Amino acid sequence: MDLAGANTGRAGNSEAESGTALSGCVALVTGASSGIGAATALALAREGAAVALVARSTERLEELAATIRGHEGSCAVISADLRDRVQTRAVVEEVAERLGRLDVLVNNAGYVAMGTVEEVAAEDVDRMVDLNLTAVLHLSQAALPHLLRAAAGGPRKVADLVNVSSAAGRAVRRGNGVYSATKHAVCAFSEVLRQEVTRRGVRVGVIEPGLTSTHMATGPGLASARGMAQELWLRAEDIARSIVFMVTQPPHAAINEILVRPTAQEH
Repeated sequence: MDLAGANTGRAGNSEAESGTALSGCVALVTGASSGIGAATALALAREGAAVALVARSTERLEELAATIRGHEGSCAVISADLRDRVQTRAVVEEVAERLGRLDVLVNNAGYVAMGTVEEVAAEDVDRMVDLNLTAVLHLSQAALPHLLRAAAGGPRKVADLVNVSSAAGRAVRRGNGVYSATKHAVCAFSEVLRQEVTRRGVRVGVIEPGLTSTHMATGPGLASARGMAQELWLRAEDIARSIVFMVTQPPHAAINEILVRPTAQEH
């Protein structure tokens, strides 16, 4: 993806229109090695943010970092397994130490495995709960002190925490119970956290993508089960635009929830 040519769908103010809405800010994006995470990191960099790229695959992160730096963007590459609580919390401190602050956290890393409750493998249950929910809780807790400081003393007078949920966090379907349960939990957690910190300038938002053409969503056994031609699905860049729209609002405006589905998706 060309960073210079990315269309991020910015908010309607002069800073956003000039691509400087996040100048001086630091954004941390998990699951940044591909898909929604990579597209979001590129879009935030285009808005002027220094971006911390977090995933397990260092090779993919370095490729993304080269693209960002090639367009005069600033970024840091951090390899971590977010199923490890110690690594998860250490990621936030490393970002703050290397980039000097933290203004935006995008909890995007996740995992999906299809299967009825009776049939889904125990290791897949653990991985979905660990990545989709537990890592979100730990990262959010670790990031909050930094986000509160950014809101109190930063140039924007606001900070943002964005959790990537799913349309499955609104509606349940058989064969998707565990994944859907984790995403429902993310939505509930996001709303509670919003109530707790919004008066201190930390905006909490949740993005709920429908069918999106990413490696995670189109893996073996997944794409064939969806019943809709993949060319009609969303692209990762569609979700990135929504995230940029959310975090580039003026300080008095909070977009707390965005549900994005393909035009052809009924449920």
